[in-house]
Amino acid sequence: MARDPDTIEREIEQAREALASTLDELGEKANPKKLADSAKTSVLAKLEDPKVKYPLIGAGVVIVALLVRKLFR
Repeated sequence: MARDPDTIEREIEQAREALASTLDELGEKANPKKLADSAKTSVLAKLEDPKVKYPLIGAGVVIVALLVRKLFR
């Protein structure tokens, strides 16, 4: 079953277009600026969670209190 060259060329061109589209999508997803923005948004959202926010504030207060105590001793 031999296929005609025109059909083969069309299939090759379709495969190239699909590959180019896939590479464009991968390039967009792997964009360092987008990854950094996504990470920043994720961290800020996590820090706004009361289960994380208040213990961090408490730890900061304890550390500052210990530093002030050490300075005045």
